[in-house]
Amino acid sequence: MFANFEERIKYIEDKFKDWGDIVKRKFYVGKNRDRAVYITYIDDMVDRNLIEEEIIKNLIINIRLTPPENTKGNAFDFYIDGGVTTADIKNAKDIDEAILEVMSGNTLMLIEGCDEILVISTKGFPKRGVDKPETEIAVQGPQEAFAESIRINTVLIRRRIRDTRLKCVQSKAGKVSQTDVALMYMEGIADNKLVEEIKKKLADIKTDMVYDSGYLEQLLEGNKYSPFPQIQLTERPDKTAAELMEGRIALVVDTSPFVILLPAVLTSFYQASEDYYQRWEIMSFIRIIRYLAGFVAFSLPGLYIAVSLYHPSMIPTQLALRLAGARQTVPISTVVEIIIMELIFEALREAGTRIPASIGSTLGIVGGIIIGQAAVDAGLVSPMAVIIIALTGICSFAIPNIALVSAYRLIKYFIIFTSAIAGLLGYVAGLLLVLIHIASLDSFGIPYLAPLTATDRSRRRILKDTIFRFPLKNKKNGHFYSEMESENIEQ
Repeated sequence: MFANFEERIKYIEDKFKDWGDIVKRKFYVGKNRDRAVYITYIDDMVDRNLIEEEIIKNLIINIRLTPPENTKGNAFDFYIDGGVTTADIKNAKDIDEAILEVMSGNTLMLIEGCDEILVISTKGFPKRGVDKPETEIAVQGPQEAFAESIRINTVLIRRRIRDTRLKCVQSKAGKVSQTDVALMYMEGIADNKLVEEIKKKLADIKTDMVYDSGYLEQLLEGNKYSPFPQIQLTERPDKTAAELMEGRIALVVDTSPFVILLPAVLTSFYQASEDYYQRWEIMSFIRIIRYLAGFVAFSLPGLYIAVSLYHPSMIPTQLALRLAGARQTVPISTVVEIIIMELIFEALREAGTRIPASIGSTLGIVGGIIIGQAAVDAGLVSPMAVIIIALTGICSFAIPNIALVSAYRLIKYFIIFTSAIAGLLGYVAGLLLVLIHIASLDSFGIPYLAPLTATDRSRRRILKDTIFRFPLKNKKNGHFYSEMESENIEQ
């Protein structure tokens, strides 16, 4: 942009005007100190030892010993070979690109009399190390979780897949934030058209800021008005590596400890990495428990309302008399009673999340017991309502994915509404509407209910790893997501 050395420096310093954390240094090199070098970087975002010992010191000392006129090649190559000993260097296309690299933690270097703009990789900003998973806890298996550094996260994945087919394509998201995003996939396993579609969607993002994986999740989802997650987030490197081998694509977002997995189907939210670290019999049993718990988590309050209000004859006589006797002192209707208790439980759940972890679980347990017992003793709610809400909450904690739990928390109120209007008819109608909505969803071309809706016998073999987890020796190396994508493209 500017041929003059001083004009370039002025342009850079104008861009970084009022930046109290910017570091700039102009010094002279050569036997007679006849050539100026200018570097700039952001303090505490770089490895200062690398800059001072491997770049500035080398440039000042080494080049004084050997003048450039005694070497072959141009002066730029001489200064680079004689002073910059780090391997990760590149030339920027223009000054604005170099400035963006500085804001990413690299160092910009200008040499007087040279047209090139050098960018040296010197990233060294503060980052959290590898820690234990917080939301996807496994009793048996690796205890590593992703961190906020994109390089740490990609390394954790490559450590588990040592294959040259694992590709990592880096891009940026957010016009202002310029957040680094790494798209990882297995070449030859992931569908190429799906990879290109995701690249195009990433390039089409026009928002200014992308702070976290949750931003990209909402921007990439197909149906933005559905409560059901169509993209999966995970904090486990082992789960990410396993899904890559199934043909899925991972998006690693800088500054986020969660990696995006796409496409996603409903059954993938019920699976946990621990399922493959223990014997298949017990894990198949646990998966069945998860599916049953998931159904109970959003349907039980509605079922209780429908039966107790519209169809009490379905309840055994002794139990019906006990319920009626317990409700004699309750001044509010069953529907209002259930909704109030659900909202109280939601408030306890949110409070337990926000306060320190050391007392969060205690607050949830003690608060629930005290409030529930006090409400029953005061005659505000019936004991059965407390039992129903407690069972619903316990079942929601059995689902291993928090995004699906959040969807069920919303769907639960819809089922309560339809049940309160038309009893069991409304309850069944609500379930059918939810099922129709789920069946209408897709994630990047793959039906949301796949492979449960598979009609081809060759696709049914994948059912061995959905509700049930068959022995690992019977697990074929079929790549479910790439196969389903290819099938939908053909159709």
